[in-house]
Amino acid sequence: MHQDFVDIEKINPRILLDIRYATDNNFLGRAVYSIPKCFLRKEVAEKLDLVQKFLEKKGLGIKVYDGYRPLSVQKEFWNFLPDDRYVANPAIGSRHNRGAAVDLTLVDKQGNELTMPTPFDDFTEKAHRTCKDLSQEELNNSLLLEKVMLEFGFTSFSTEWWHFDFKGWEKFPVLDISLEEFDQCLN
Repeated sequence: MHQDFVDIEKINPRILLDIRYATDNNFLGRAVYSIPKCFLRKEVAEKLDLVQKFLEKKGLGIKVYDGYRPLSVQKEFWNFLPDDRYVANPAIGSRHNRGAAVDLTLVDKQGNELTMPTPFDDFTEKAHRTCKDLSQEELNNSLLLEKVMLEFGFTSFSTEWWHFDFKGWEKFPVLDISLEEFDQCLN
């Protein structure tokens, strides 16, 4: 199973990471990952590499907030916020639990985040893709991110501007392997 996964930093070290669940800067207010790593299915990571390379031609890049998430962490999320508009029910599993979803944003050449509709993990209507109460800059940046991700084989999520699923995610099983175990096996 581990051979299907890669560390995104090994695929493209220019993709920035801000793995929020390894910090207290997230909706739980505490770290739930002990290491700030992003593991993804190899084919998902390879598509993100293409996204990064495409954006670099425009003077931009991506910063990843989350990738693969163990099912045990999904259960913690659900216990804290049992709202399937924002958190997948662990009885079904998340696309993150399959290593086939990524949370990310756009950055400029210096790594500064572009202005988006909301901060990451803001579970309000303003984070929804249908929200009209946005500045032109927020709208343009959000639409650019969505357009590029769709172009490279991802689908958007209606209630979170930052969340993208890899097409075909349903073919992958839900996993509950710790990030530490992945790190030990892959590095």
